[in-house]
Order: sequence, then structure tokens, then C-alpha cells
Amino acid sequence: MPVNGILSGVHFMNGDEACAEGAIAAGCRLFAGYPITPQSEIAERMSYRLPQVGGVFIQMEDEIASMAAVLGGAWGGMKAMSATSGPGFSLMMENLGLGMMTETPCVVINIQRGGPSTGLPTLVGQADMMQARWGSHGDYGVIALSPSSPQEAFELTIRAFNLAETYRLPVFVMSDEMVGHMYERVVIDPERIETVERRKPAKPPEKFLLYEPGPDLVPQGMPLFGDGYRVHITGLTHDERGYPVIDAETQNRTVTRLKEKIAHNAAQIISYEERDLDSADIVIITYGIAARTSLGALELARKQGLKVGMLRLTTVWPLPTTKIIELAERIAGFVVPEINLGQVVLEVERVVAGKVPVRCVPHAGGDIHQPEQILHAIEEVLKDAA
Repeated sequence: MPVNGILSGVHFMNGDEACAEGAIAAGCRLFAGYPITPQSEIAERMSYRLPQVGGVFIQMEDEIASMAAVLGGAWGGMKAMSATSGPGFSLMMENLGLGMMTETPCVVINIQRGGPSTGLPTLVGQADMMQARWGSHGDYGVIALSPSSPQEAFELTIRAFNLAETYRLPVFVMSDEMVGHMYERVVIDPERIETVERRKPAKPPEKFLLYEPGPDLVPQGMPLFGDGYRVHITGLTHDERGYPVIDAETQNRTVTRLKEKIAHNAAQIISYEERDLDSADIVIITYGIAARTSLGALELARKQGLKVGMLRLTTVWPLPTTKIIELAERIAGFVVPEINLGQVVLEVERVVAGKVPVRCVPHAGGDIHQPEQILHAIEEVLKDAA
């Protein structure tokens, strides 16, 4: 039965439905989006669940307008989100950049499919990961989470809203078609759900600066339209008041802080799962549905007496560079399976900086890896390191 609008108990649902329920549990009360496979189940569920909890569902004319509505709703006081897949994610990029510059807390869920262009609407892919990192123009820091199960889709959607409110930016949940359409048990206990609420200004209107950063480099409080504060929102480079200042000094100060507020707080943002790392000679680094297949490869390798561990990224951006560097000092190499032709592996290679081999296990999409493919890459890395 729902508790304050939040479902409770044990449910059998797919990853898309779990994302929707996680959003509602986190306090989301505005969804603006456009139907697109394979995320439409999120929109469908939000369309009937949000009215039940006093929220608003809006089907916009396209994904460009969807992001505009989400940003406006956030400044109006709502916890707001949208959901999409590859082509829609591309359309959102301009307004996502606006959200980064204006430091607007919101959540965007991308249920990835095979691309580019229309690609494979109903089949799996993970080729939007670098777009999440670099998709809009300019410099800024990002947070991107990646669930590997419906249970985690629920939990990471809640965490995405908490991170968005804490660090004042749009946060991505980079799921994929397999996880989105996978049905599994999802346990929801409202008493164990923790949410972060929006920080209100601590200063009166006459002393408040909209973008004055605190020690964590995040603006200290977010007034809403109608609260009695002077609120000026612009995508132009701006000073601490929020008003445009078009010069190199302000650009350097503003954009550097957008990047550094994520880097500075990376230790609190990054999350991952470790498996058998202490005894590993080879470490699999993976995320999303590719991590499920990687478990099969790990079991095959262990049966052959190979010392293999796994670092499963639940936060992909920022990458856990400190952990990867530490592993590179004591293992023989890395294997990186992902359902693209090499994206996250490029950052792993950059961090490892040639200390040990890094082997990509690519897949163009439409299906998942076979565990034997990943095992073969493990054996090749061991051969190279011998």
C-alpha cells in the first residue's frame, strides 16, 4: 500500500517502472517529457502516478521543450525530471547546458538504445556515455549514475535527485534498454528512504547573492520565484548576482567553479561495487547491463583458477580515478566491457596512463556480450602481462 504516495512492500516491476517509483519516492512532482522507446514506460507510469500524489505530468511537443519545462518547474519549486533515449537525449543537450550554467537541480533519465540516429529503438546500447559527459558545449562538471537492476534503478533515481539538490545541477541516470525492460523483484521500504530537500537562502533578500558559493563551491541556497528574492536566471556568463558579465575574468571564475564543484566533492559523489579485488590479477571495470554479463565471465575465470575481480561503476561520471590508479599499481591489467565501440574505456586508459594493459571488450549494441567474449579478453591481458 502507498505511504504518503510512496509504494511500499515487494513488487515485480521493470526498470523503467522502478525509475518512476524512485522519482516519486524522492519527491519528484513534475515530469515533462515526450514518448520514445525504450523509456515510454517511465512516462506512462508517471502520467497516472503523479496525479495521485499531487504532482503534474506534461507531455511536451518534443524533448527541447521538455527540458525547458523541467528547468522552469525546478525554479518554481518542484523537484522535476524528464526521461528519454538516444535521439531525444541529443535534442535535450542545448537546454541541459542551460541547466548546467544556471545550476538548476533536476534529473534526466536516459534509457539507452542502439544508435546513432534512429538506430535500434527497441534494442540495447550504452553508446551515450560520452554524450552525458561532453554533450553540451562548454565546460562543466557532470554526475551520471548507472543501474544494473530494477532495484538499483529505483535506488539510484532517488540518489540522483539527492545529488541534484546537493550540488545544484542536472543529474543523469544512464540506464539501458535491458535494465529498463527487465522485470525483477523491487523492495520498497519508505522508512529507509532518505531524501535531500532544497537548501533555502540563509540571508535576507537584501544581502543574498544568487550564485555566491559556499566552501563546497555550491551556491548557498536557492530561492524560488515568488519568495521575495531577486532572481535573475540567464545562460550568459554571469556574476554572483546572476546578471550577465561578459569578460574573461568572470568566465574563468564561473566556469571553473561549475567544473570544480563536482571534482572538489568527488569523494562524496562516487559510488561503486567491489568484487574480489583484494586477490585479483585482472580487474573488470563495467557498468549497467554489461556488468551482469561480466559476472558470468568472472565466474568462468575463477573456475579456471584465474584471479579476476570486478569494479562495477554505479557512478560513471565522475570516474573513480583514485581507485583505478590504486588498482593499477598492483594488478596485471584491466578489461572494460561496454555496449559501445569504446567510450568509458578511453577514460580508464587515460587514468591508467600505460602502467598496465587496458583491454576494451566492445559491442555495437542490439544484444549483450557473451561471458566467453569477456573471458577471452581476460586471457589475452594475462598473456600480454606475462
